[in-house]
Amino acid sequence: MSGSLLLQTLILGVLLGGLYALLAAGLTLYFGVMRVVMIAHSAFLILAAYLAWFFHRETGLDPLLSLLVTVPLFFGVGYVMQRGLVARLRPATLTMMSVLLTFAIALTIEGLLGFFFSGTQRRINLGYSGSSIEVLGAHVAVVKLIAFGLAAAALAGLFLLLKMTRFGQALRATIQHPEAARLLGIDTDRIAGFGFGLGLATAAVGGTALALDSTIYPSLHWHWIGPLMAIIVVGGLGSIPGAAIAALILGVGQSLLQIPMGTTWAQTVFYVALFATLLVRPQGFFGGRLAQRF
Repeated sequence: MSGSLLLQTLILGVLLGGLYALLAAGLTLYFGVMRVVMIAHSAFLILAAYLAWFFHRETGLDPLLSLLVTVPLFFGVGYVMQRGLVARLRPATLTMMSVLLTFAIALTIEGLLGFFFSGTQRRINLGYSGSSIEVLGAHVAVVKLIAFGLAAAALAGLFLLLKMTRFGQALRATIQHPEAARLLGIDTDRIAGFGFGLGLATAAVGGTALALDSTIYPSLHWHWIGPLMAIIVVGGLGSIPGAAIAALILGVGQSLLQIPMGTTWAQTVFYVALFATLLVRPQGFFGGRLAQRF
């Protein structure tokens, strides 16, 4: 492997890991706030990608502008979904029943996408889709840089929201110890709704970033949910920093393995890492107190 090819592979791995990090952060947020395993997260990701594609087809404008609509829309849908459906599940069986509930939601979204847009593969063609820039002999596609920038900006915004605002403090308190948070006067039910909405808003950003560089079809979400689940287990359930670190490591690992093994087999790195984590350190490698309880 030449030096420029290795550099290009590493850069692409970091860019891919950034998108994984954003999506895994949203997924682990659901579990951190409500102990919900959100199987439908990747289905909402593909829904956002379709909305970006549809927005571009109908208006001719850059699909990034669709974020002005999809982010608040998904946040609202997430809040309503948590308050109207997830919160009604019995606490004793919440985690198990949430799998069944969100699995049904994922199938519903896939069916609706197939009904309205058919199973035909879709792709957005932009003026800069084929453009690339050269970095030390490595060629990096502009759309991948835009997708990474979008994911990095969203992650930075999520970090500042959690660290610098009273809502973030209340959300972190709810994640760490819901009972103690309630004793301090925090409305944990309302905070859980907002946290769920925040997680779904990350799917809107991630889906738009995905639409810039990928061919999309209704069942594509099954391709994403496995790696995302592996990332949050390796990172530690409920740990957003852990999910981000695991996403970057596994994203680079996948990119490096694509050269000798091909695209399909390279994805096995997620499942190998998942099995190794469950055998060696079931609470994850970067998890905090929450992860250690599982």
